[in-house]
Amino acid sequence: MEDKKVLLSIKDLEVKFRVRGRILTAIRGISLDIYENESIAIVGESGSGKSVFTKTFAGMLDSNGFIDNGSIIFSDDELADTVVKIDSLANSLMSKAKHKLDEYSHLELGAATYQKILVLESEKKEKSGLSSAELEAQDAEIRELQHQRTDLFNLKQTYDPAKEKDKIRQAAKDIKEYDAKIKALTKRNEQVAREKKHNVEADAAYMKHYHEESARLKAQYEQEIKGTVPEKALKRNEILAKEIYLSVGRYGLKKRIQFTNKLLEALKKAMELGVDLDDEAQRNAVFDNVTFRVRYLDETPEKLHGTCILNLANVRYSKDWSQIRGRRIATVFQDPMTSLNPIITIGKQITSIILKHQDCTEAEARQRALELMHKVGIPNAAARFDDYPFQYSGGMRQRIVIAIALSCQPKILICDEPTTALDVTIQAQILQLIKDLQKEFQYTIVFITHDLGVVANVADRVAVLYAGQIIELGTVREVFYDPKHPYTWALLSSLPQLAQKNTKLYSITGTPPSLYNQIVGDAFAPRNPYCLKIDTLEEPPLFQVSETHFAKTWLLDPRSPKIEKPEGIQNIHEKLMEAFNIEGGADRESRKSK
Repeated sequence: MEDKKVLLSIKDLEVKFRVRGRILTAIRGISLDIYENESIAIVGESGSGKSVFTKTFAGMLDSNGFIDNGSIIFSDDELADTVVKIDSLANSLMSKAKHKLDEYSHLELGAATYQKILVLESEKKEKSGLSSAELEAQDAEIRELQHQRTDLFNLKQTYDPAKEKDKIRQAAKDIKEYDAKIKALTKRNEQVAREKKHNVEADAAYMKHYHEESARLKAQYEQEIKGTVPEKALKRNEILAKEIYLSVGRYGLKKRIQFTNKLLEALKKAMELGVDLDDEAQRNAVFDNVTFRVRYLDETPEKLHGTCILNLANVRYSKDWSQIRGRRIATVFQDPMTSLNPIITIGKQITSIILKHQDCTEAEARQRALELMHKVGIPNAAARFDDYPFQYSGGMRQRIVIAIALSCQPKILICDEPTTALDVTIQAQILQLIKDLQKEFQYTIVFITHDLGVVANVADRVAVLYAGQIIELGTVREVFYDPKHPYTWALLSSLPQLAQKNTKLYSITGTPPSLYNQIVGDAFAPRNPYCLKIDTLEEPPLFQVSETHFAKTWLLDPRSPKIEKPEGIQNIHEKLMEAFNIEGGADRESRKSK
């Protein structure tokens, strides 16, 4: 993969959801590079995080979901290239920004002393109240009681008042007990905090030292920030002012001014804390708190030119998604009937997308729509152009969904189990269509599925997800013929196509772990028949098996005992070839190189 361009680089991604007052962590620290023109399959059981993972870079997370950590860098030269016009307003905003940045640069001169002041104040705060660990533990205890109370209250609402009065009375009594426990715990925490604060204030020696040290550091800080700002910082500020305007230039006037002020505040805080703004990664991080950073490249008297750092984890402006979703990243969903509007004609649904994202007339949009309908295999496209979705079969509707997804020639096509709602014969046709169109349109396929037969026929690489983590990653050949993680062994063992006659079909025992709770050790450990003691104590790292093959299991540690994969999936090459007809699936890499 070294010679391929990384199209999407996901690093340390964490995605959480707020559910009934609790936090559910659906994606736990995923890092993955997706390459240009490849096909990568995301596989795993229901609830493993497959769809949530891909929704993060399509901007389609549910309203209660949020990205808590990590980055998703999208490499698209055309979309990243940014030009903004220089007019009187631009000159005025850049001049004011430069003046403020030069003023804020004085704070950098005292950043080291300011950090010492913060440490001193933090130490006093820790002594005067509950520590961070104590606060977190107490908050967790209260949240758990509140959750139990909520569950009991909801259960009480289901009881029949005519037949279950005793249960209702008991539930009401238990709810009062929960309320009393929560109130008592809160009161106890407040009392402990007051006592700690009183003890610190009564410690004359400590308070004397604190006030003297605080006064000394503040006086030193005030003296330092009166110094002369280096010429290097002033030149950097000139570029920063231009980058601010490049970064906000795509917005309307009101948003432009609002975001300029927010960026100036973020940069002021960064300078105060001593952030190295000459470091690209740190400068990107400061801008990401507000909007995409556009890195300055060059300029003419009429315009500024830069390149945008597209971090999809930090998109905060809905119009930014309109430039990405559909135009650059498109999705084919599981059920075509939920993707198509039943009261709008097929042709209108395709042309509306083309008109929204491309500069063309209605006549040109119609012609492009007919061409797409022909490419996806709709017979007599001109006659079917004004039909409604109900007049199409399930397979034809899915072809139209694919046509809509490809109407703007995206760089990435996310296929979210697009064949699940179709019969077996049509499934094969749709998979073949997606593969054939990839050769023409040169898009990257991200295929979400639990069907390993689909994986074998579509993918170049496979990422196996479990409990919101990638637990194995490799080429189709590596994951199918030489799997390393016990969960991958279990998935392959569960394939009905590999079952022997008159034998019991293998199934994975147990259920996935609750993602409300912090997972200790290997998430698959409770269901793993090859579980080691360390699996229950410590999370395994991602071991490298080959240049392209990785697995997150302690079985790959040199100190682990030698454990062979199950007999049923040993030497399965011929079985898979026969079951899935995958002459192309496993050997796709060698064919591509020829």
